[in-house]
Amino acid sequence: MKPALARAALVAALILASASFAATPESLGMNPAKLKEIPARMQKFVDDHVVSGAVMLVARHGQVVSLDAIGSADLATKRPMRTNDLFWIASMTKPIAGVAVLMLQDEGKLSIEEPVEKHLPEFKGMWLAASRTNDTASLKRPARKITIRDLLTHTSGLNTETPEVGRDLTLAERTLFYSQQPLSFEPGSRWQYSNPGINTLGRIVEVVARQDIAAFLDERLFKPLGMKDTTFWPTESQARRVATPYAPGDRAKREPPLVPTEFFFLDGRPLTARWRSPKPAGGLYSTAADVAKFYTMMLNHGSAGGRQYLKPETVKLMTTTQTGDIKTGFTDGMSWGLGFQVVKQPTGVTTMLAPGTFGHGGAYGTQSWADPQSQMVFVLMIQRQRLPNSDASDIRRTFQDAAIAAVK
Repeated sequence: MKPALARAALVAALILASASFAATPESLGMNPAKLKEIPARMQKFVDDHVVSGAVMLVARHGQVVSLDAIGSADLATKRPMRTNDLFWIASMTKPIAGVAVLMLQDEGKLSIEEPVEKHLPEFKGMWLAASRTNDTASLKRPARKITIRDLLTHTSGLNTETPEVGRDLTLAERTLFYSQQPLSFEPGSRWQYSNPGINTLGRIVEVVARQDIAAFLDERLFKPLGMKDTTFWPTESQARRVATPYAPGDRAKREPPLVPTEFFFLDGRPLTARWRSPKPAGGLYSTAADVAKFYTMMLNHGSAGGRQYLKPETVKLMTTTQTGDIKTGFTDGMSWGLGFQVVKQPTGVTTMLAPGTFGHGGAYGTQSWADPQSQMVFVLMIQRQRLPNSDASDIRRTFQDAAIAAVK
């Protein structure tokens, strides 16, 4: 046999051999018949007009074992939902911003124990609102300076959003505004969900890395992880795959159960407009498969594809409780790690998950969670505005129940 033919035969044999040993749901401890019940159980939320459609992904031991799409991505055009459709993942962006910060700590370029003012001097000399009456407030100096750790755990006291000024503000402008507002409480004393805090983290990344936050994430995380559909600015072709967001219709006005709405932060601006400032607190679009790649890397101690993104000890720090006994989150039994929510005591919507499960939800109902005990990743993609407490929603509970029921 000629050398070229011999090499071709060897390659073919290797491909066949690898295919024969490819992971199957059974080999990963999952029941295929039960996995097929996931879309069937979720279909009732489409039938009941809770959502127009959904994409559900379940992974275990680093392998996707179930990926399904149900319903419609757009009701008007009757475009069916597809598994590679993009969604605005909103606050699911927050843990990704947190990872960017901790990557810089791993490189020795910052410490999360440092005061924010070390990197953003505009935060020097901040005030604390000691008391408020009508439109006035008495001010005093806080007992200590806010730290990067405070921003990661939503315990900084930053909570004032920027005003509308008729144009998109840069991250530098946003954080300058935050720095001039009085804190709501003593840093580290309690928890209050804070978009300004996470946006400030993004600005710290820009200053320390000397690079735009979007470029940093793209070069350091998205491209090497193969997250090709994760972006602040979908391209024209990606925009055609973005699922339409819906809100409940007004029955008094005889509106249909679901009416199309817009992504509220766009204010009529196109999805593709790259002059929109990236918002680390909630600006990313992504797919279920891309989100799963991010969480699979975290479950694998910060490693993927032979590349170490975070030190294993850093991953553990980020995904274990860092808020002590402070009450946090939007459901009972939750705590906060660094950028991630962490299940401290499984209860209610997290009953089926193990303690230490970490993840985050988004404003339009998206959910992403990783359970280190079962080595499972759960990604739910929907685009439903005004879903009451989406972290505790029936659709999230049903999805997680169905996924866990498939474990052999």
